[in-house]
Amino acid sequence: MDSIMQLLASDSVAHSLLIFSLVAALGLILGNIKILGIRFGVAGVLFSGLLFGHFQVTVKPEVLEFCREFGLILFVYTIGMQVGPGFFSSLKRDGLVLNLLATFVVIAGVGITIALSFFGKIPIPAAVGMFSGATTNTPSLGAAQQALNNIPAIAPELLKLPGLGYAVAYPFGILGIILTMIITRLIFKININHETEAHAVVEAKRKIPLDARNIRVDNPNLEGIAITNLPKIDESGVVISRVMHDGKVKVALGETRIHVGDILYAVGSTENLKALEMTIGSRSEIDVRQVNTNIVVQRLLVTKPEIVGKTIAELNIWERYGITITRISRAEIEFPVSSDIQLHYADTVMAVGEEEDIKEFAEEIGNSATQLNHPFVVPLFVGVALGIFVGSWPIHLPGIPLPVKLGLAGGPLIVAIILSRIGRIGSLIWYMPISANFMLRELGIVLFLACVGLKSGDQFMNIIVNGQGLYWMACATLITFVPLMLVALFARIKLKMNYLTLCGILAGSMTDPPALAFANGLAASNATSVAYATVYPLVMLLRVIFAQLLIIYFVH
Repeated sequence: MDSIMQLLASDSVAHSLLIFSLVAALGLILGNIKILGIRFGVAGVLFSGLLFGHFQVTVKPEVLEFCREFGLILFVYTIGMQVGPGFFSSLKRDGLVLNLLATFVVIAGVGITIALSFFGKIPIPAAVGMFSGATTNTPSLGAAQQALNNIPAIAPELLKLPGLGYAVAYPFGILGIILTMIITRLIFKININHETEAHAVVEAKRKIPLDARNIRVDNPNLEGIAITNLPKIDESGVVISRVMHDGKVKVALGETRIHVGDILYAVGSTENLKALEMTIGSRSEIDVRQVNTNIVVQRLLVTKPEIVGKTIAELNIWERYGITITRISRAEIEFPVSSDIQLHYADTVMAVGEEEDIKEFAEEIGNSATQLNHPFVVPLFVGVALGIFVGSWPIHLPGIPLPVKLGLAGGPLIVAIILSRIGRIGSLIWYMPISANFMLRELGIVLFLACVGLKSGDQFMNIIVNGQGLYWMACATLITFVPLMLVALFARIKLKMNYLTLCGILAGSMTDPPALAFANGLAASNATSVAYATVYPLVMLLRVIFAQLLIIYFVH
């Protein structure tokens, strides 16, 4: 027993690791307990840290500083790696509208925060912490704390205010989003089943599913023409993978010539297949896939770094291997093949050809499922280093007395988004298995929240009981509730937006996973998750930047 007490009272490495482990374990256990049907999840680590800090069971300040910043970097970098590939495409179609609504939530929250600070007499560091907690956005808290640290001769007590403001505002930050969803549903008397069906109908119209059919060559003008010279074959995205001539089936290559009476097996969108059929001839009842042949079809994985970034044309698959690629699957989305499409790491390609030829091609591109589970460690550290460099670069804005920095929250996030989108530079592959991404992200956020709690815990109970904690908590509800409710009413009344999509925007505009989990539980639809992922990257960046601007502009 004496040995344990000595360990808790020491400043050793073992002491620090023990405290972090206890805070994390207790916090995650607390976060899994349902309170009014809601779990706080990883946020429980913050309250566990506050409890330890209140009883003066903490670690050295320099250790807290390092672990907090390191945890923050891991968290935002892995988020960027996850959302990066779809970030730019999210601005297409109706993504712009969704992001505009989410941006309004952020800007309205900033306006309310400034008003509360000036008219409510709340110190701006505490108000910014409330802004982060009321919107359940941990990286913005990290950005605000870092901006405070960069101000010369800042009072030590001010450094604790963002963490305290975050802690008192966070509980309603989660509840407020869910409450907005419930109130919106009651106001408009929304039927979840009807919303789910309506979204499914809209998505069915938008999707261009791949189809396949057997087409007989009847057009005499196409006698002896090479497949690659068929009218508009490249623009249509249709791939002809097999040709049956005189009862024998062979792989269709670019130079393969077709004849009247041949039957072609083609893959593409239904609309483009119909157009091709009108050009070539007629639909055939004979399925060339059922004819005995040595041709096989295999799904192959792209797992060799040197293949990443190369186009189908650059690989020259037709001439080198005598096989055809009919479709590519990426992130569970299947799309037709064109000669200029670039291959990404972990793509799945559908190859048609002789078994030996496909085997040779598989060796070239890797086709190793186990390789996908192997994380690329060097690109991780290179990406983090670039993120720190970008985050530390000063940005001078008109009217702002000090340069703005993206910081250790914004820099790694932006770099991760860009690198994951690029995919490969030289021999470096920016790919991270889902399991590795999730593990590093959870480790990062646990470290960060534990440090915030341990650092602010000595004043938390005092500010709640004897200070303005309850007042701050009440004010923070305005930052959460007002912008969300305004967007919900506008989106539903003016835009007639689907309720499931709206819930995704509300959760994404607050970057709040618990609210997303609540919304996903309402219906078996991906509408909420798609909307959440669409607005999440932009909102994350805006909250990180605005948190710094508030500190830089108003703290002197």
